[in-house]
Amino acid sequence: MTRINTNVPSLVAQSRLQNSNRDLQTALTRLSTGLRINTGADDPAGLIASEALRSEITSLGKAVSNTRRASQIISTADSGLGQVSNLLNDIRGLVVEAANSGGLSKEEIAANQLQIDSSLEAINRISQSTTFQGSKLLDGTLDFVSTARNVASVRDINIDQANLGAVGQISADVVIDTAATQAAITAATGSFTAAANATTTITSGANSIAVTADDAGAAFNDVQIVFNDDAGIGDVAASAAFDATQGIITVTYNSAAATATNSDMTAVTAALDGLADFGAALTGTGTDAFTAPATTPTTAKTGGEVLVGDLVFQLSGENGSETFNFGAGTAASQIASAVNLVSDSTGVSAAFDAAAGLTFQSTGFGSDTLVDIEVISEAAGGTFAAGLTAVRATGTDIVATVNGVEADGEGNSLSINTSVLDLTLTVDPGSSTNFSFQITGGGALFQLGPDVTTNQQARLGIGSVSTGQLGGANGRLYELGSGQARSLDNDVAGASVIIEDVIAKVTGLRGRLGAFQSTTLDSNMVSLNETLANLQEAESSIRDADFAQESANLTRAQILVQSGTNVLALANQNPQNVLSLLR
Repeated sequence: MTRINTNVPSLVAQSRLQNSNRDLQTALTRLSTGLRINTGADDPAGLIASEALRSEITSLGKAVSNTRRASQIISTADSGLGQVSNLLNDIRGLVVEAANSGGLSKEEIAANQLQIDSSLEAINRISQSTTFQGSKLLDGTLDFVSTARNVASVRDINIDQANLGAVGQISADVVIDTAATQAAITAATGSFTAAANATTTITSGANSIAVTADDAGAAFNDVQIVFNDDAGIGDVAASAAFDATQGIITVTYNSAAATATNSDMTAVTAALDGLADFGAALTGTGTDAFTAPATTPTTAKTGGEVLVGDLVFQLSGENGSETFNFGAGTAASQIASAVNLVSDSTGVSAAFDAAAGLTFQSTGFGSDTLVDIEVISEAAGGTFAAGLTAVRATGTDIVATVNGVEADGEGNSLSINTSVLDLTLTVDPGSSTNFSFQITGGGALFQLGPDVTTNQQARLGIGSVSTGQLGGANGRLYELGSGQARSLDNDVAGASVIIEDVIAKVTGLRGRLGAFQSTTLDSNMVSLNETLANLQEAESSIRDADFAQESANLTRAQILVQSGTNVLALANQNPQNVLSLLR
């Protein structure tokens, strides 16, 4: 059928050419943009999936950036803490050196104190000057705000991390089930001779005076009675005074007094009987003039509570050991004094009680403390070893829960580490008082995940390292300064204890920051980067163009366009064939 009004082949060729042009345009667009999906019409479902992935990729990219920034902040803080650690080590060396007072002059010790003062100033300066983009890191700005320091029984607290949630605060309820205890061993009263009222007798002529302590026990052993015949006092009554520190009773009388009753046995007896800690009883008429005995009367060991035989034992504690050698007749109180003299070296102190006996007790609390008594030798008949309640004892740690979570106890300190709360606190020695406190804010908040939710955030506390804040239950660092309680002139031993506590605290803070950086931040960075790479690959597979395929499509479209153009030209020539019919 031959028609000229409607050129069907031309229409078909035009349609095919349009399709080929559209395919060519699509291939050119994809090759020029590198994207398979450039508009929603290209692939509606793919576009939705791609945009969702792009949103996640953007968030993950910021999370990676946030994590990297957090790591830089921690590194900056650690750098400042490293300098503080160096200064603290210098201070410790100066303190140890100053303890050698027998080998150093006062001027040298004063010079050490000046160096310590300079180091303390430097630590305060580091506390204020360690910043990151204007934010101070070590002055306590990033520490948590809590009401724990208002609790009377709390000695020290470190809040490392806390998830304050949507409400911005968290409560901590501490329930102490069992208080920490000290290690203790007792040498019962049977370890020593029985207690009695110490007594001695003063003899003058046919008369004698029995002087007896009012209370039983070794406190009045070896008390001497000396006599002072002083004509200068005139005609006054005889008097007596007891110096408990020296263990001496001094009786003052005047043998030349005009009134005989001021210098006879009755007068001396009355003076002795008037003492607060002793009584006196006269045997005889008492009217004879008093004559001081040739030898000094003494109560000797008549008060009891002394060793039956010679004793050698080794006492060991958490700090070290010491060997003690006592002779028969040594009072339990004297043994206690000897032990206490070296308690800083052994970690064991001693106290004597007439009812309980001699108790050896660790100076610290917890399972790390111990008291070990090894009797090396004891004379025949001695009762010390047999009277010991044990030869080795250890203390126990505090047992407590925080918000229902069982805490790790170490001495009087307890700690928990959960996803919600990470803290360490120290209570008064042996405290069993329950308490609560609130964490109301503070801490450095780091956004580590792609979603702004509490479980993708970390809040880290960085306390102040100023000299007024560094320290613990034994004191604060500023006390080592000139004129303070723990300066080199006032208390070198106390300064040593404080500096050890402070070094441990700063080291612990550096370790905690390092752990957060290496464990939390670095692992988070690896995880985020892997997730980011996977999402980018997934998004690419949906949206990016396959250049090999699109190049082939371009070539095909070009050929079809050229072919379609030629075919259309031929189709447009078909109507001209009608003219041949009209010739």
